[in-house]
Amino acid sequence: MSSKQDDLKETNTEARFEFKKEEKSAFKSEKGLTEETVRVISEDKDEPEWMLERRLRALEQFQEMPMPTDWPGQPDLSEVDVDEIVPYIRPDVDVRAGVDDWTELPDDIKDTFDKLGIPEAEKNALSGVGAQYESEVVYQNMQERWEEKGVIFCNMDEAVQEHEELVREHFMTKCVPPSDNKFAALHGAIWSGGSFVYIPENTTVDMPVQAYFRMNSEGMGQFEHTLIIAEEGAEVHYIEGCSAPKYSKFNLHCGGVEVFVDEDAHVQYSTVQNWSKNTYNLNTKRAIAENGGRMEWISGSMGSKATMLYPSTILKGRGASD
Repeated sequence: MSSKQDDLKETNTEARFEFKKEEKSAFKSEKGLTEETVRVISEDKDEPEWMLERRLRALEQFQEMPMPTDWPGQPDLSEVDVDEIVPYIRPDVDVRAGVDDWTELPDDIKDTFDKLGIPEAEKNALSGVGAQYESEVVYQNMQERWEEKGVIFCNMDEAVQEHEELVREHFMTKCVPPSDNKFAALHGAIWSGGSFVYIPENTTVDMPVQAYFRMNSEGMGQFEHTLIIAEEGAEVHYIEGCSAPKYSKFNLHCGGVEVFVDEDAHVQYSTVQNWSKNTYNLNTKRAIAENGGRMEWISGSMGSKATMLYPSTILKGRGASD
């Protein structure tokens, strides 16, 4: 490929991913991580008491844990200062009412996802789409034929309210507890948004579902949580996409992913990330596979100032694989 073609390719990539929008928010927390901040986030989401208690326990664990220094291939994290991060920004969208039509989004947010090609992908190749902007999911939709079969695809904040028993049983209890590492504890304290996917027994979702996470504001952190439960014999392909524009200050992406693969179930989790060069990408992703369960991780992580990502599967049952 010629130098001119390389330059054109780089320009097209920047145009697609690194555009910026003026920050418009309905609510924005203060910088840093304190008990007050955790309580404010939980109150703004109108969460049940048990979730607030889990957040506060995770905060305690985060404060007690040292910054990791000996992880395999660990990059320099000396610049990562949580006290300089805004952990929660609720965009100027009525997320509680639920938006399942792209045209109902504010023009600046709609334009963002149009540029990223998400609505077009939904029409052509996906069973369902969720789109997160800053700290909240602003769009969520799934084809009716899957809802009729009992498939659930919603944002995590809705799942806490509408599917409380399932979330309470699985959320950061067995797969990725806050005690796992300092960044898991940070995530547990201030998580916001993300996807909840539930596939009933012997149900195959034959087209992927996708969630896209976009950070727009400078100096913020994004802490979405993804929880996937595939019952016995179920199959699903989940695609995660992420991007952010470039700023002079560092941004922090600290997501958490928990996948439960029941007997003879099959989950494929694909990640395509194109973070800007000022973003620290520090995630914890893990699955638990029961007898005959199969878990596949496919990751394409591009960009970022530093990425620490170790997808793993606990092969709990006989014949489980990844």
